[in-house]
Amino acid sequence: MCRLTSVGVLLCSILLGAIAQKHSQHSDNPSTYNIGGVLLNPESEAHFRTTIAHLNFDQQYVPRKVTYYDKTIQMDKNPIKTVFNVCDKLIEKRVYAVVVSHEQTSGDLSPAAVSYTSGFYQIPVIGISSRDAAFSDKNIHVSFLRTVPPYYHQADVWLEIMFHFGYTKVIIIHSSDTDGRAILGRFQTTSQTNYDDIDVRATVELIVEFEPKLDSFTEHLIDMKTAQSRVYLLYASTEDAQVIFRDAGLYNMTDAGHAWIVTEQALYANNTPVGVLGLVLEHANSDKGHIRDSVYVLASAIKEMMSNETITEAPKDCGDSGVNWESGKRLFQYLKTRNITGETGQVAFDDNGDRIYAGYDVINIREKQEKHVVGKFYYDVDKAKMRLRINDSDILWPGKQKKKPEGIMIPTHLKILTLEEKPFVYTRRLTPDEVACDEDEIPCPIFNATNGSENENCCRGYCIDLLNALSHRINFTFDLALSPDGQFGHYTLRNVSSSSSGAIKSRKEWSGLIGELVNERADMAMPLTINPERAEFIEFSKPFKYQGITILEKKPSRSSTLVSFLQPFSNTLWILVMVSVHVVALVLYLLDRFSPFGRFKLSHVDSHEEKALNLSSAIWFAWGVLLNSGIGEGTPRSFSARVLGMFWAGFAMIIVASYTANLAAFLVLERPKTKLSGINDARLRNTMENLTCATVKGSSVDMYFRRQVELSNMYRTMEANNYDTAEQAIQDVKKGKLMAFIWDSSRLEYEASKDCELVTAGELFGRSGYGIGLQKGSPWTDAVTLAILEFHESGFMEALDKHWIFHGNAQQCELFEKTPNTLGLQNMAGVFILVAAGVAGGVGLIIVEVIYKKHQVKKQKRLEIARHAADKWRGTIEKRKTLRTSLAMQRQYNVGLNANPGTISLAVDKRRYPRLGPRAPEQAWKSDADFLRNRRYLNMTNNKGQVQAQAPPIHASIGGGKMHSPSNLMPPPPPRYSPAYTSDVSHLVV
Repeated sequence: MCRLTSVGVLLCSILLGAIAQKHSQHSDNPSTYNIGGVLLNPESEAHFRTTIAHLNFDQQYVPRKVTYYDKTIQMDKNPIKTVFNVCDKLIEKRVYAVVVSHEQTSGDLSPAAVSYTSGFYQIPVIGISSRDAAFSDKNIHVSFLRTVPPYYHQADVWLEIMFHFGYTKVIIIHSSDTDGRAILGRFQTTSQTNYDDIDVRATVELIVEFEPKLDSFTEHLIDMKTAQSRVYLLYASTEDAQVIFRDAGLYNMTDAGHAWIVTEQALYANNTPVGVLGLVLEHANSDKGHIRDSVYVLASAIKEMMSNETITEAPKDCGDSGVNWESGKRLFQYLKTRNITGETGQVAFDDNGDRIYAGYDVINIREKQEKHVVGKFYYDVDKAKMRLRINDSDILWPGKQKKKPEGIMIPTHLKILTLEEKPFVYTRRLTPDEVACDEDEIPCPIFNATNGSENENCCRGYCIDLLNALSHRINFTFDLALSPDGQFGHYTLRNVSSSSSGAIKSRKEWSGLIGELVNERADMAMPLTINPERAEFIEFSKPFKYQGITILEKKPSRSSTLVSFLQPFSNTLWILVMVSVHVVALVLYLLDRFSPFGRFKLSHVDSHEEKALNLSSAIWFAWGVLLNSGIGEGTPRSFSARVLGMFWAGFAMIIVASYTANLAAFLVLERPKTKLSGINDARLRNTMENLTCATVKGSSVDMYFRRQVELSNMYRTMEANNYDTAEQAIQDVKKGKLMAFIWDSSRLEYEASKDCELVTAGELFGRSGYGIGLQKGSPWTDAVTLAILEFHESGFMEALDKHWIFHGNAQQCELFEKTPNTLGLQNMAGVFILVAAGVAGGVGLIIVEVIYKKHQVKKQKRLEIARHAADKWRGTIEKRKTLRTSLAMQRQYNVGLNANPGTISLAVDKRRYPRLGPRAPEQAWKSDADFLRNRRYLNMTNNKGQVQAQAPPIHASIGGGKMHSPSNLMPPPPPRYSPAYTSDVSHLVV
């Protein structure tokens, strides 16, 4: 009851309205339903009526006011009559579905006629005995459903038996009809989709298809004997199975060591060998059980359909070709979703309307064709899936053996593939003059190649010696060939759609050596690195050599550049030393310049002192102290400058000593072995532009980097640089084009021992081993593994390591590393170039000095010429002036002489005859020009180092105290008296 509240009233009204609407929607559904039956015999018809009658009282399947009625006819072997009977006696009665059965020996034409006729009008048909694959095709049998599984569903049981016994390689023999091909397709598809683990997946080694109604099976048996598998899955009719068993017995293929698993039809051959396993469908001949299950499945579907939608009346007239009964289509969809427990087991259907969850008995043929049940394939209610249970100890195998056959024949001649991988495999091509390979070599043509002489190769190496030892130890012969694509093998993902479910799945397709093993074109391959991706698809022996991944690089060369002598100091330190030299020189100059006791001050007082310290001398002093050269001149005089010089000398001593020690370390001591510290080196994890690293495309190392999430950045960078072969990468490392090559440690250690310029960096990572690859389920796996373990214990593998990998070169490289280096021209060439640069600089500077001096001399000569011209001009002017003065005095004198008689002396005349009027000035002292000439002369004399021993006295002239120097080169000017005066005065004496 709804509560009397506003919300309750609202909810009640909505609920009651919905119920009323639903009731009104489905109130038009029919209350009576006719169910047709095309049955085998009157007994089946009677059981069908009884089942319908009991159904009407089962409220679990039949709602109230609903009644089911039966409309049956008997199956006619003539399909045309069957069609008319269906139209006249069933469709005319408006049947909603038809249940059909037939005799197994009468063929499926009559059931097919019922299916075609009813399907045309969308009337569902439920078969209880038809098991042919053709009824699964919904393009033809659009509304056919069956409570028995088709024959090809036995492939599901086959796979469970393969898994139970551990058989992974089989031969399938089937007829070329629809059912034979359907069972092959079902087996292959289910094997790939439901068995992901390749270790337990059954693979088809050989498919033998034959035409029905055989006369002989001998030709096919010849191919089967050459195969490895000894497990045969047979789908054939009873008649064809008799022929196959007859011929197989003639070839002893039904004796011990063989296993036969057959379908129901072949199991009933009258010559089925002892030990054959077969399948028999439970309740296969129980028509009553299947009639009941089909009627109840139909009632369950109609009940659910009535509750969900309206069912319209079924078609009535076969003559109306335009009838399209939509309710029939919907009813067929409801039927496919049924899952009930009936008398024949769990009844359910797949998308094709085929019965699933059908149970089988596993039958073992004993003597006298006795069929003994040794297992069951049944539905597990708890786990809601089918399970297989077999009593292994109760099985009698072919040859009356109680032990399970191995299921495979171990071949003694193997096809083995390899490729060149030093030092494990060396290959060379035969020259035109050679006929065969050497004694330590084995012919190894390219696999499946037909190019004549180019295919003639010889192989030797570590793996070849190991292969020879294995062949003698476990007794097999082999043909050796090279990989056709030259690769170890990598996989590519390919999308494949499932035929059963339609889902798209990714499948790995392999190339190289791995692909040849997966596709079973080779029995063995070596050498291969063991990793999880490969182990999923092939078998591996125990490792014959343990190894890891490492990095190969070229050893850093000792610096032999022209500036090797500059390596002890960094560029910054060299710049600081250069700056320090000139700063100290400048400070020395300034201290000596401004110090009161410096030479600059004393040079003006004491003329015998040396010249003052200039800037050039200060720089020379600073460099001389730094380079430990002798200082001949230009040393500082002041105390402050000399204190600075002592500190500078200490600085120079430390710098020179440090430089000498580091130079020895750089040029003589051992060089660093590697540039990289290992895989964890930051330069690899965050690859820089100037650091390139690579590996081989599609190799095990490449797969390792794909798996490691922490190396994803590094892998993305190196992926673009990867090489096709390891040989190309190693050559680029030697040339310096590739800085780091990441590869298997065994190969790289071999290369490092052969070439002392190469070295492996860091510790091993990604440890694994080299093993021998074999096919999945290969019988040789255990034998090869045991032989390799014995070789390890006996020391044979260690002997191979010494002979092929190390070559005794490891000690030689170690000795080379420990020997100190001798300095050569390439180490010290820079020093010699420095001296040559100094010589060239000195020569260049002297040329500049000479050119500059010539320029100065020319300039000095021009100045001297100008000065001489000026002096000459000045002298000419003085002479002219003196002449004019003399002439003027002479005229005055003449005038005075005429007026006053002269005396005997100038003094008397001056006293006696005073001057009249102004006179021209007399020259009492020598002129400035005379003084300049005398001074220049004295200077020139002093510069030449001539010292006057005694300075002559200076006399005063009679002309009024005029000073005369005897050193004067110029004669005194003539007396400015009248020519009448003469030094001879004898005529004047009284």
